[in-house]
Amino acid sequence: MLFASVGILFFGIDDLLFDILWLGMRERRRPDAEAEAEPRRARANSREGKLAIFMAAWCEDAVLPATLTRAVAAWEGEDFRIYIGCYPNDTATIFAVSPLAAADPRLRLVIGEAAGPTTKGDNLNRLWTALGEDERAEGFHFMGIVLHDAEDYVHPEELALYRGALRDHAMVQIPVIPFIDRGSVWIGGHYCDEFAEAHGKEVALRSRLGLPVPSAGVGCALSRSAVALLAIERGGLPFRSESLTEDYELGMLIGAYRLSSRFIDARGRTGDRIASRGPFPITVETAVRQKSRWIAGIALAAWDSLGWIGSHRRRTGRSLAHVWLTWWMLWRDRRAPLAALVLLTAYGALILTTLGWLGQVLMGWDRPDSTDALGLLFGVNGAILLWRLGMRGYFTAQWYGGKQALLAVPRAFVANVIAILAARRAVALYWRMLRSGTVLWEKTDHRDSQPLPEHAPAPVVAP
Repeated sequence: MLFASVGILFFGIDDLLFDILWLGMRERRRPDAEAEAEPRRARANSREGKLAIFMAAWCEDAVLPATLTRAVAAWEGEDFRIYIGCYPNDTATIFAVSPLAAADPRLRLVIGEAAGPTTKGDNLNRLWTALGEDERAEGFHFMGIVLHDAEDYVHPEELALYRGALRDHAMVQIPVIPFIDRGSVWIGGHYCDEFAEAHGKEVALRSRLGLPVPSAGVGCALSRSAVALLAIERGGLPFRSESLTEDYELGMLIGAYRLSSRFIDARGRTGDRIASRGPFPITVETAVRQKSRWIAGIALAAWDSLGWIGSHRRRTGRSLAHVWLTWWMLWRDRRAPLAALVLLTAYGALILTTLGWLGQVLMGWDRPDSTDALGLLFGVNGAILLWRLGMRGYFTAQWYGGKQALLAVPRAFVANVIAILAARRAVALYWRMLRSGTVLWEKTDHRDSQPLPEHAPAPVVAP
């Protein structure tokens, strides 16, 4: 219990300092604030600049046709081309997409040579190669590249926002809003709480501070010149094919090259958030599988490939404060395995303490002596826990309303259990990667899901 309490205090202070910094920066008007939404919207009225949308696909025949149909309908009148990356041994997805691609020149089916699944980064590299072939054959250049998954619900004004923002920034990330599944309010719902807080506070603050912004892999746009720079640095292919989280590393590298990246939380003409929406895992097994890939890729493997960005301060020209803030954010990205260990110890200590109390009441066991310092530690941790639950509920309420905010409190326990299971699996996954030297795409199984009206994010009207 003492080990867990000290660990919880350490992580609690870390979160509390971040919250204080966020509260102090709330009133600052930066490119990700609502103050810039109107001028960007005005510049986006011009539809000049063709955008390429990359969708990597492996066994997506159940969801991809509906996603493509929705996207084409939502972006009617926009100048875009969707590149769909398939594998030669995934005939179901190829047959499902081929009729749509044959009927619409804005859909480009790209079938690689290697059998799948490889990695998402490898799949995206094939799409990058196909994009270059099209540019040379047709004599033009795309303005930017947008990343989406095969099950996403896109926003009609999304491309217009990217087109305006990419004139000033190398990367733009918009909010990701998970759907709440009626049959999985607890497991699927905890994603809603986490993304509401992450994109309402964590990523937004990094953007305001001018720090590297992690890409979510969906709802993310990259300028073509930025992707070309990464391709030059990596021998012609911009996405790291040996990575489980190539999207996260992409955002970090753009920041390391001192290119501008911004998180933009803007509203559309009807008052709703311009965001990428979609279903997330609804079972313990699929949630643990997805999160273990995130932890292994971000907290472990990305540490190997990225190191501590900003270490060479003289070469990058960054201030010492900027370097320390960057390291702090990297630490927060990589603390998941240690946090899971502390949580596991805390729950184990709670069970043992409960058994001790029962033994004291029922069997007359002696109560162990406790010190005032330990009581103070418990009190401080309890206050920090209430603060953290309050913050989680606040952001959930902003995106999903009061009912879901109340559920966010008990869902925090569900999130902790999933995090513990995922961290254990992530360590094993990372160990297998080191031993075998190969990385396979541990893809999330996607399903087509309709957003529930009562769980849909409430429109926010600009003041």
